[in-house]
Amino acid sequence: MRIVLLGTGDTVGTPKIGCTCPACLDALAGGKSARSRFSILVESDEGRVLIDTGPDLRYQLLRFGIDHVDAVIWTHGHYDHYAGFGEFYRVQDRVPVYGLKDTLDYILEYLYFMDPVRNDVSVYEPFHLIGLEFTLFLVCHPPIPQSTGVIVRDGDKKLVITGDTNKHIPKHSIEVMQKPDLLICDAIAPPIFDLDKHMNTAEAEELAAELHAKKMVMTHLSHMFPPHNLAVKQWNLGYDGMEQVL
Repeated sequence: MRIVLLGTGDTVGTPKIGCTCPACLDALAGGKSARSRFSILVESDEGRVLIDTGPDLRYQLLRFGIDHVDAVIWTHGHYDHYAGFGEFYRVQDRVPVYGLKDTLDYILEYLYFMDPVRNDVSVYEPFHLIGLEFTLFLVCHPPIPQSTGVIVRDGDKKLVITGDTNKHIPKHSIEVMQKPDLLICDAIAPPIFDLDKHMNTAEAEELAAELHAKKMVMTHLSHMFPPHNLAVKQWNLGYDGMEQVL
């Protein structure tokens, strides 16, 4: 299983329009602080699945040479996680999409013109794509009533993607998330920020310890970090184009 972080930014991306903070200036100068909006590619010998389709998807697909996907999984109905799906228009028809019923109801009201192949799934119930096992689990991302993370299994290898969440993840989800080989974790800001919708880096590190994760990479990152080359001395931040193999 190959995992590529296509986009590691938060809802506004880095650089933020009109901002001259150190991270945004580094991004404008071509540094690794440049972060497009959230999307993750999961690839096997049998195909490719996208976890979320942020607004920068066209650029991401071109940058990483992706001309076809076998499915899309949406974790929740926030604009920065689904709006890029429209970039498949006149490129790929009838893309299979997966998610909770309420999530698909909301997103497909906006993206009705794409006419994807809809697949409603339930939390904690595995389904199979491209030779891999996928499971959605509930997280806590107010004010959305149901937001999910994703578990991906390839044999004895386990990937856990938290999706957007704060630290109040349900107990049953914590149980099924245990002992990942790789945890890709929401960590939108340094620990000086106390957030309602997302985790900060300290909370992400606490979650990784609670789950006994072998490795953790932080994503959904804001411009509130120092420039990337400085920030990674303190936190294990992902970056656009980062690859992991399990």
